[in-house]
Amino acid sequence: MPEFNLELIIFSILTLFMLGGAFTMISAKQTLYSAFGFLVSMLALAGEFALLNSKFLAIAQVMVSVGAIVVLSLLTILTINTKVENLPKEPYKYLWIAFSLLIVSPFTLLLYKVLTTLPAHFAQAQTITTKLVGKTLFSGWVLPFEIVSILLLVAMLGAIIIAKEKLKGENS
Repeated sequence: MPEFNLELIIFSILTLFMLGGAFTMISAKQTLYSAFGFLVSMLALAGEFALLNSKFLAIAQVMVSVGAIVVLSLLTILTINTKVENLPKEPYKYLWIAFSLLIVSPFTLLLYKVLTTLPAHFAQAQTITTKLVGKTLFSGWVLPFEIVSILLLVAMLGAIIIAKEKLKGENS
């Protein structure tokens, strides 16, 4: 009887969730379903980080991607309330997806080859602790971090203002 590797099974399940969420994000007609697909993909990625025993990256993934970006996207999508008839027609959507996969596949294989031939180099890398990441983030990268947060806030406000102007024009 073959031996089951629990980590490989969990990794495979998380990968299926990630790919399913990514496919939903790309192929869904409603933006709300795309945002939920993105949510599933980001949670699966956080699970894979946790499976790799990288607790900091898993928590950061949940807090930043799920807790901030997805919630901001959902808030914006629900505020705009896009109707199906206003969405653009995309007759060649799946053809473009297949073409993109065809273009990206060689680069993915090249990246896989590079990453599998250099495990000794990565084993000798310096250990990065959460203290070092926090010190770096809040000393040298605090200004770009704050600029990105302000940029996201302005983008959300802009989307709300545009949606309100469209609603005001429809109600007149």
